Amino acid sequence: MWFFLALLSSVFAAATSILAKAGIANVNSNLATAIRTVVVVIMAWGMVFITGTQSGISEISKKSWIFLILSGLATGASWLCYYKALQMGEVSKVVPVDKFSIVITIIFAAVFLHEQINFKSFIGVLFITVGTFFMIL
Repeated sequence: MWFFLALLSSVFAAATSILAKAGIANVNSNLATAIRTVVVVIMAWGMVFITGTQSGISEISKKSWIFLILSGLATGASWLCYYKALQMGEVSKVVPVDKFSIVITIIFAAVFLHEQINFKSFIGVLFITVGTFFMIL
């Protein structure tokens, strides 16, 4: 099930890039990000209420709150940079660089979460890195 959901996430991310590029023509990128964020907030809280999980908010630990807030700040910064990059550049060049986050995430997971990078993963990271820069040149 995780693979199917991850694949759907990938399809929606691709649609996001194309729709965003079409939507930000003649719109300030920060304003566009704010509009997108409002839609995401409404959708996310809608899912919380549809699934009846709103009562779990009181059970969230202080540590989880801190990391969720930091994650939110990182998401916001990512979206602001992404929309500005989309506004300035070609989708076919911006998206591969944005998806280079795969490599950075794997490195961060190894450093901060002590996840192991096996030989197969190392080769994959190497190919993604080379492929990313090959696509943008």
